[in-house]
Amino acid sequence: MRRLVFLVGAIVLVDTMFYAAITPLLPKLADDLGLGKNGAGVLTGAYAAGTLVGSLPAGWLIAKAGVKATVIVGLTLMSVSCLVFAFADTIEVLDAARFLQGVGGACSWAGGMSWIAAEAPRERRGALLGSAMGAAIFGVQLGPVVGAVARGVGQEVAFSSVVLFAVALGVFAWIQPVRIAAGESIAAPAEALRNRAMLAGMWLTALPAAAFGVLDVLAPLRLDALGASALALGLTFFAAAGVEAIVTPLVGRYTDRRGARNVVRGGLAATVAALVVVQFPATAAGLAIVVIAVSGVLGVLWVPAMGLLAGGAERIGLDTGFAFAYFNLAWAAGFSLGAFVGGSVAEVTTDAVAYTGVAVLYAISALYALLGGRGGGRIAESGEFAHG
Repeated sequence: MRRLVFLVGAIVLVDTMFYAAITPLLPKLADDLGLGKNGAGVLTGAYAAGTLVGSLPAGWLIAKAGVKATVIVGLTLMSVSCLVFAFADTIEVLDAARFLQGVGGACSWAGGMSWIAAEAPRERRGALLGSAMGAAIFGVQLGPVVGAVARGVGQEVAFSSVVLFAVALGVFAWIQPVRIAAGESIAAPAEALRNRAMLAGMWLTALPAAAFGVLDVLAPLRLDALGASALALGLTFFAAAGVEAIVTPLVGRYTDRRGARNVVRGGLAATVAALVVVQFPATAAGLAIVVIAVSGVLGVLWVPAMGLLAGGAERIGLDTGFAFAYFNLAWAAGFSLGAFVGGSVAEVTTDAVAYTGVAVLYAISALYALLGGRGGGRIAESGEFAHG
């Protein structure tokens, strides 16, 4: 399992590293291409839109061809998209490259996470998935550094280098043994939409994704407006992802031991407060500190959400690949809406209105988790990791 977790962690790390490299590039691209906040939101959210489109086909590919083939397809698409982004000079081509990268990410994420979930011992599933997620978040941490380097040496050099990573990881994936076979699901993918655990997992995935979508568009632009340099932007999001990378594996181990209920309730409530606080800083340093703290809080729900999806899929006889396809689908829908709608709302009103809208969704979800359903907290009790 250690080699497999290392492989999947490395794959999602590289994917998220080049996905997050847009952060310090965004203010410059917005200036060079004449983008407003809505245009910046489209560019930021194009990756998530690609993931949205590619999620269910990735689940189908896992069921038909297996996890290894799906991972290699994802790596190939990631390489092509980054090469296109490296040499693009129009917003249309840049948007298309980000979209294609999202499709590749849907394949590599669903394939890799499904590979771990299917082979991991049930009692260690949360911790192992949390470790892979931690690697992905570390990629988000490195991404702004790559973006800052790209502003110095050029997008061509920085983004072309992804091919070297992809080839190395593709070879590693090819020689990695697979102990699960591709096969037909007992249940149809649509049955997930009638399963309480999977619906809860999708909602708990989409919600923090929407919050990150808003934050990833508005925070870099606000920091730039307050006078932060490209290096300061890179360091801020490097530190933010570092905090999240530390928190996520800890949440996975805690969830394995104590169950998801307290994690979900606490994560929902804490994020409401975080989304209120992020609106207040009036200096670049103050906003940077808040962004770092908020990012750690936003990542708390990922592991319980994945557990609910994987456990729900097992109970209805759905191929595990579709569980993570729905994870990708929910993440992409949430992030796309957060980036597109958040950027557009902030353009015509203020940043505070966009942040407050997401905070309201969190508050409603927290109230449901605490009070909804007979016995309370049904959103957190309806799947795997429900004990405790």
